[in-house]
Amino acid sequence: MQKRKDRGYFTEHDGVYHPTKYAQSPWSDTMLNGPCVSGLVARELELRHSVEGFVPSRFTLDLFKPVRNEPITFTSELVRDGNRIRVADVELVQGGEVSARATLVFLRKSAPPPGSVWTRDAAPTPPPESVAVPPGPLEYSSWYGSDRLGWTRVRSEHQNSERKRLWSRQLPIVVGEELTPFVNTATVGEGTSFVTNWSDKGVGYINCDVTLALSRLPEGPEVGIEADNQISSDGIAVGTAVLFDRLGAFGTGVVTALANAHRQVDFG
Repeated sequence: MQKRKDRGYFTEHDGVYHPTKYAQSPWSDTMLNGPCVSGLVARELELRHSVEGFVPSRFTLDLFKPVRNEPITFTSELVRDGNRIRVADVELVQGGEVSARATLVFLRKSAPPPGSVWTRDAAPTPPPESVAVPPGPLEYSSWYGSDRLGWTRVRSEHQNSERKRLWSRQLPIVVGEELTPFVNTATVGEGTSFVTNWSDKGVGYINCDVTLALSRLPEGPEVGIEADNQISSDGIAVGTAVLFDRLGAFGTGVVTALANAHRQVDFG
């Protein structure tokens, strides 16, 4: 499939990232959307701190302040450099102030221990491979799923009270740069909030964080998310989801979210 080299969420010059039109949030044109912020932060951590033999295994992003549609810089540090565990922190800076921060835990690969453990029975099923990637020059494509309808390309068809799914091929985070499997996962995985908090009236929660716990990195250019549960009380929600590719489940997404009904996004 031919790719367009001028598409992506950010351009970069001397360590400063400038949002493109694709990075705009559905909540406000003065803010950036969560997936591109998650992907950019994950890219910074992987770029600065990954080493051979270690896998990005737990990524936690705190979105405690709106990330504005403005230039971004980063500060980061390696806080642990162990034989089996590495930990790195990063801060996203705009106008001299920190808008988000994240931690990435890298774990060294090894042989599994003996024994059998309980696992989830039903693995999520992606769209058929023959139709999942549309023809044409676009890097980005998404399928949406709910229990009765299965998978379709039309998001509004799934605005119901059923379990939601997303299967996505993402734009590059930085224009002209290939997505790594981890950055792709962080970009799509931020949609944990989307699939767990999407009701029959739209999305009325805005997530203030996302944690992705990964046993491995995905195979192929697409990543899926399937809602596992949503628990809410007094305007606070906790959502959990399964991350999967065509080989099966490979991780879990968790978000906490706040009610944002005055800016509810109605996809219907």
